[in-house]
Amino acid sequence: MNNKAGSFLWNLRQFSTLVPTSRTRRLYPLGLCKTKIVHSNWNLLNNFHNRMRSTDIFRYLFQDAFILKSDVGFQTRGISTVTALRIDRLLYAKRLFFDSKHSLVSVDKFNGELKKVNLHHEVSSEGVLTKETKPNRISSRKLSEECNSLSDVLDAFTKAPTFPSSNYFTAMWTIAKRLTDDQKRFEKRLMFSHPAFNQLCEHMMREAKIIQYKCLLFSLYSIVKLGIPQNTLLVQTLLRVTQERINEYDEICLSVLSSVLEVMEPCKNVHVLQMGFRILVDQQVWKIEDVFTLQVVMKCIGKDAPIALKRKLEMKALRELDRFSLLNSQRMFEVLAAMNHRSLILLNECSKVVLDNIHGCPSKIIINILQSCKDLQYYNLDLFNGLADYVAATFDVWKLKKVLFILILFENLGFRHVGLMDLFMKRIVEDPESLNMKNILSILHTYSSLNHVYKCQNKEQFLEVMASALTGYLHSVSSENLLDAVYSFCLMNYFPLASFNQLLQKDVISELLTSDDMKKNVHKLHILDTCLKLDDTVCLKDIALSLPQLPRELPPSHPNAKVAEVLSSLLGSEGYFSKDVHLPHSYHIDFEIRMDTNRNQVLPFSDVDTASATAIQRVAVLCVSRSAYCLGSSHPRGFLAMKMRHLNAMGFHVILVNNWEMDKLEMEDAITFLKTKIYSVEALPVAAVNLQST
Repeated sequence: MNNKAGSFLWNLRQFSTLVPTSRTRRLYPLGLCKTKIVHSNWNLLNNFHNRMRSTDIFRYLFQDAFILKSDVGFQTRGISTVTALRIDRLLYAKRLFFDSKHSLVSVDKFNGELKKVNLHHEVSSEGVLTKETKPNRISSRKLSEECNSLSDVLDAFTKAPTFPSSNYFTAMWTIAKRLTDDQKRFEKRLMFSHPAFNQLCEHMMREAKIIQYKCLLFSLYSIVKLGIPQNTLLVQTLLRVTQERINEYDEICLSVLSSVLEVMEPCKNVHVLQMGFRILVDQQVWKIEDVFTLQVVMKCIGKDAPIALKRKLEMKALRELDRFSLLNSQRMFEVLAAMNHRSLILLNECSKVVLDNIHGCPSKIIINILQSCKDLQYYNLDLFNGLADYVAATFDVWKLKKVLFILILFENLGFRHVGLMDLFMKRIVEDPESLNMKNILSILHTYSSLNHVYKCQNKEQFLEVMASALTGYLHSVSSENLLDAVYSFCLMNYFPLASFNQLLQKDVISELLTSDDMKKNVHKLHILDTCLKLDDTVCLKDIALSLPQLPRELPPSHPNAKVAEVLSSLLGSEGYFSKDVHLPHSYHIDFEIRMDTNRNQVLPFSDVDTASATAIQRVAVLCVSRSAYCLGSSHPRGFLAMKMRHLNAMGFHVILVNNWEMDKLEMEDAITFLKTKIYSVEALPVAAVNLQST
């Protein structure tokens, strides 16, 4: 008896959760359960309610509820005003009703089970409860298969609406994914103007607290992807309900919720939901079994997530590493980039899997991997060589645009693959008609930045083709794009006359000096001016540009003290070399040494002042970082190569000292290393004797 009473009390409490909060409510034929009850006589419910109030238990259970009599004779098409009970909350997907014998019936919509609790009350036979059969449920998959447009789905809802309404939104998004962009725009306009659209939105808001949690998430995702504004009452209501019901999650819900947060724009409710999502993931991370779900959650957790949570997810992924499929390994790069967490162990292991299964790898996967490596600053030379070798081996089946995109990503990583870049140059020479302005700029930037045309066999032919292609766009190219293109040609020591003449016009220069990016433009124009004066291949040496003064190149914030110490030990005193030397054309060198023309002997600066300039060889020592070279090689990148060329034109012999290598050497080895760099081969034995004497 106690169990029955407890069940009865529980069911009545749930009854209060399913009634709208307003006194008068418009109810549409939603089909919330298998049957619809039509009350043929108001007095029956009124009398029944009065009889229930005769007991203390019903006074307690219905203390927050009331029943209103509908207006007599008020009837509209498909809409009726019915009894409403005031509630405080909606919690469960169950609906209660009273059958003709006045037993309380609970309908579980998801399990289809009926539970009755006898009220032990007799009711007069004056009123009769009749039932109308509702339309059968229809799944979102069936809707998307039977309908060809978003309006078709709304028409189906108008004819026979069924529960839950989330199926209609999911079906519309499924159909929208099959459409082209133009078709989507047209169909969305029809959707917003459809007479049933607002009604469907109202139904969705009513059902938000009683449908399955995963259905709620699927509908919210579909609604956002369909382009319904995020600041609407519908979206904000669904967000709030999603927050309230977040503890009803399962693994599928975690995956869908991650996708929802990924596509939504920042706002207060989204922020609160994301905070709750992070707390939930932090508590349940070890219970996630599916690797795909784990990766979706990691991708959604956000770059600003606590580092402790990121490491916990990293440990979970490492535990599941043996279960990773090839697709999981390929996706892990993008996942780690999305959460801004560089896990070298995961990246190294996934790199091995990618290289072992490189054949047949789609271009999209390769591009995502390279983009993620750039974002994470992950430089794996074996991975880059493997990917580039595969693209070069299958070069004939690749589109020019895809190969160029991969080369751009390699340039961002500082990686130069000679074979692939040579093949691309050959393709450009054979098919210059395929180039557009955007491609021209990207190709020039990539090849000049990596200094690839240096000593290439078909260098001149490639540069002529690129210059000719650029000439074809001179009538329409913007001033800044033209400057970028000419700057790239300068880095490659090539000076096409048509492009230079166009750039050096007064109106073009004036536009560049008044643009928003004036500082960047002035810097490039100064380099252009330097090239006009110093490079031997230029035919425009008489042109003088009037430009704003460029700030001097700043010396490094942490000068290489070890190199200075080595030079002092090697040369005897600081009088034999100079630090932080500023040169014309805004160039800066770390150390300057002056020697005889054969580089057999170092001369003190005091003696050099009186010596003939022709009898002196100036030596420039440049301390450079890894980024000045192409990845994994000693090949200088574009700007360093141009600086070395210009220093040679100013009469310097240039010595490059790699900072990271010098830091690893012991003092004795560092002295030997610099000695071999400074003195000529013939002078090394003499220099060794002088070093021993000092």
